[in-house]
Amino acid sequence: MRTVDEWKGVLRTALQEAMRARQAEAVAALRETLAAIDNAEAPPLAYAPPPGEGPIAGSAAGLGAGEIARRALSAEEVLAIVQREIRERREAAATWEALGKGEEAARLRRQADALAAL
Repeated sequence: MRTVDEWKGVLRTALQEAMRARQAEAVAALRETLAAIDNAEAPPLAYAPPPGEGPIAGSAAGLGAGEIARRALSAEEVLAIVQREIRERREAAATWEALGKGEEAARLRRQADALAAL
């Protein structure tokens, strides 16, 4: 199984290759998957420092006082995110197909296939 850093590296490399090849569907899917991983790494707001008094209303006082470490995801969590992105696209494609929007469904299937190839 890949590590978190390996997953991110594979996704970024695939994104660069898709951009060079001008594969719009793959670029969109890869960017959205990388964003989903970044969002999952964001810490909950409960960990944010309390707002302080100072020249800027609601800011934390002191250099770096507002910085919070990002969550460390496990390889299984990253794999689950990638699988969720694939599943969501396939489910959406089925919905579009049922509505008679075959072109939109095909686009979503190509996105899912680009992610599944990784």
